[in-house]
Amino acid sequence: MYNAFFGFTENPFNMSPDPSFLFRSPQHEEALANLIYGVQSRKGFIVLTGEVGTGKTTMLECLRDFLYSQQIAFASLFNSRLSVEQFFELLAYDLDLRCNRLSKTEVLLSLNNLLLERAAAGRNTVLIVDEAHNLEWDVLEEIRLLGNLENRRGKLLQIILAGQQELDRKLEAPEYRQLKQRIALRCTLRGFDPSEGAAYVESRMTRAGLKNQAIISPELMEEIQFRSQGIPRVINAICDNLLLTAFAMETKTATLAMLDEVAADMRLDYLGHHSFRAETAYPERGLRQSQVPFRAD
Repeated sequence: MYNAFFGFTENPFNMSPDPSFLFRSPQHEEALANLIYGVQSRKGFIVLTGEVGTGKTTMLECLRDFLYSQQIAFASLFNSRLSVEQFFELLAYDLDLRCNRLSKTEVLLSLNNLLLERAAAGRNTVLIVDEAHNLEWDVLEEIRLLGNLENRRGKLLQIILAGQQELDRKLEAPEYRQLKQRIALRCTLRGFDPSEGAAYVESRMTRAGLKNQAIISPELMEEIQFRSQGIPRVINAICDNLLLTAFAMETKTATLAMLDEVAADMRLDYLGHHSFRAETAYPERGLRQSQVPFRAD
């Protein structure tokens, strides 16, 4: 709606995980490099975790693009609320296994044959499981057992488990110790620091066709960083609503008042309705430090 008004060629803050908008922060570069290295080196189990909205799905989309480019067969499971039977059915469907997909035995036999054929030809196979923190114990155990498929050169199936931080905690439980021991690589994503947050916004606006943007001032960007806690998805939502509000008011400069309105509409959870950071940056608002609410973490 606001693209033409500001001079964008496309929406800079689309919520979909688009690899073309990937901001290559050091932590995202490292995570992607680990995913690719783990697959190429046949490491077996790789775990990617992070807070909600930190870019895990975008990392998986980038990995999928790499697998496509290298013609590496893979199965992607993005609904982790599955029974064992549903898991094997979807696995067979994604890998196009020629068998009775409702029979676990036939799926396992067909999968083993496929993996051996591909390994003999020097080709790799990958299983990607998103939202893995939701997997039930019996499904995770089946996935662990798939990790036992190997030859002298390494694992026949590379398994990537991506999920929220609950996945890390789940893997620390005694009943998951066998799976934990098989994890060769771990990657963790966190929120951006202030410099990364500002660079992230600039990167997305530039990618969308607007270089050297003057819509969001450095001071306002600091406040966005503070209220979003550096979470990329929240930054996207704030900036998208902020640009929409500025467009509705027919101005090409966002203000703190607009951000306050957006934050209230989004029910953002930060230090009250007026942060200390905003107070020091915008003393004209008239609040004393003693009036700023405090919330203990």
